[in-house]
Amino acid sequence: MNASTPAPRPALLGLDWGTSNLRAFLLAADGTLLAERGSPRGIRHLAQPAPAGFEQALDEVAGDWLRDQPGLPMVACGMVGSAQGWQEARYVDCPADVATLARQAVVIRTAHGPLHVAPGLIDRPAADSGRPPDVMRGEEIQIAGALALQPALAARACLLLPGTHAKWAQVRQGRVTGFRTFMTGELYAVLRRHSLLGQTMPADGSTGSDDAAFQAGVARARQAGPGELAHQLFGSRTLGLTGQLTPQGQADYLSGLLIGHEVVAGLAALRAEGDGDPPPLVLIGEPALLARYAGALRALGHAPAALLGNPAPQGLHQFAQAAGLLTEGPTA
Repeated sequence: MNASTPAPRPALLGLDWGTSNLRAFLLAADGTLLAERGSPRGIRHLAQPAPAGFEQALDEVAGDWLRDQPGLPMVACGMVGSAQGWQEARYVDCPADVATLARQAVVIRTAHGPLHVAPGLIDRPAADSGRPPDVMRGEEIQIAGALALQPALAARACLLLPGTHAKWAQVRQGRVTGFRTFMTGELYAVLRRHSLLGQTMPADGSTGSDDAAFQAGVARARQAGPGELAHQLFGSRTLGLTGQLTPQGQADYLSGLLIGHEVVAGLAALRAEGDGDPPPLVLIGEPALLARYAGALRALGHAPAALLGNPAPQGLHQFAQAAGLLTEGPTA
């Protein structure tokens, strides 16, 4: 942008409001990200009880932006719309696209104006499938952002969002048609912090990694028979006791084992539910975690088509656009 080009004017405040953290994005009308901020004020870490705690958190993270731009449209996704959040935005049934989410948004009246909150998604498999329902809240907006960044994926794709509760979401013609949740991240955290396995591993937050140990865990998962995970988990301890793995290697082996079992199951589901060649598989999330999943996928013969960072800002922009909250105004 040269000196004669006016700067884009803020047109939207987007909030990705989760359990532990809150992220705020200041966006232009065309979706350009102008600024972003982070806050530890997730819905479980408010400074005071709701609703005052939510008002305070919003003001802390973006109050100056909102005072500088009176009437700035506001949208949010994530656990802020859960039953434990500011106000519940009930789950929308699959198949659904961003327009469906916008039609069923919940509007919260705040001190800074109306806040439009995206609902989550629920996948209700057929009764004869034997599968329980699955839910997501926040990932649906990341998926909308990913489709905005790479429109070709809208025709047919599987979007994998690793994390505490990893999601494998099927997309057809721009709509999420179904998804599966794997509690891989939570299992890893529980086993490392609260089980015998973690006692010989380094403390969380230690630096370094052992990729060979991670890949050994993935390979072990690939060889597993039905129900073998509980047995294989103990190997992350015994391989350390016998000197075959360092303390850090034990942690990485456990990670590879759990991610490996998830990827084996996820790919099997894609094959079982597919109608020909598997769809492009795209990873969405934090770079370090995506690198691990990409390594596991390549080891299992299914390289990802793309790795994306956090497309939540683009998804929030798409949500606001679908809700009719954006108008192209003059630049300032």
